[in-house]
Amino acid sequence: MSKKFVGFDNYVRLFSDEKLGAATLNTLEIMFFVVVFQVGIALFLAVLVDNIKWGKGFFRMVFFFPVVISGTAISLLFVLLYNYEFGLLNSLIGNLGLEKIYWLSESMALKAVAIPTVWHYVGFYFVLFLTAMSKIPSDFYEAAKLEGITGVKKTFLLTIPLIMSDIKVVITLAITGTLKVFEFVYVLTRGQNDTEVLGTYMFKKAIVDQNFGYGSTIALYIVVFGVILAVLANRLLKKEEITY
Repeated sequence: MSKKFVGFDNYVRLFSDEKLGAATLNTLEIMFFVVVFQVGIALFLAVLVDNIKWGKGFFRMVFFFPVVISGTAISLLFVLLYNYEFGLLNSLIGNLGLEKIYWLSESMALKAVAIPTVWHYVGFYFVLFLTAMSKIPSDFYEAAKLEGITGVKKTFLLTIPLIMSDIKVVITLAITGTLKVFEFVYVLTRGQNDTEVLGTYMFKKAIVDQNFGYGSTIALYIVVFGVILAVLANRLLKKEEITY
């Protein structure tokens, strides 16, 4: 098979590729769900568990368990949940006398893909937050209690400011991690119904279409895009941190 050197044509093609633009927007939308819900739920759970005296190890194990399961296995689980005819969700809806929902329709597919994506790594970030909270000196909380700072006020005025550097790291990891999303989209929708993301689009071009040159160009685009997002996230979150 003859090969032809195309120079910078693949990079020029990036700027006119509408499918790449759509994949980028879909990736950003999933990134929004990941940053808001994955990080938010992990922080919420860490605050709750940090305030209990017994059973922290149990909750740490339970919440971390999904992280050790492969993304493909979780995707197959959600295939069963979303199945229109026999899925658990539609079975529950049917028992309530309501009409079944096509969960992977064009209007809902991206959100349906975002749910397992969020759930997969909540436990990982939960452990990071809980570890950071465990390092806060107990003297801080005792002094805050004497000042009448307890409950929700303690969380927002003391705990969160003291682990802000860890929150920044987790948000950066969540942003860059979203760029690696592949199996959830590929197993659930194959990138159809407006769910194409950068990972699946690169795979289709490089492996399915055997266009390794353009596939490599998309891979480089993902790396550069991730670096830019990480830098922007650090700049936006940059502020004076409380140290102890």
